[in-house]
Amino acid sequence: MSMARILGVVILVVGVALLVTGYNASESAVDQISETLVGRYTDETIWYLIAGVAGVVGGALLMLFGRKR
Repeated sequence: MSMARILGVVILVVGVALLVTGYNASESAVDQISETLVGRYTDETIWYLIAGVAGVVGGALLMLFGRKR
């Protein structure tokens, strides 16, 4: 397995972890109140979700199309 594919797996796992953290943060009392009053989640939660999606997409692409030996 090439180094690019290993790095892709690591990035994918980190992306999934960030998505789970973002989802859990969106279910917190503070975010629920913020979403009710302001209409959106807190900035920290949004960044967790954005980074998680980017990590999952980037890791999957690197795994699939990483350099082959």
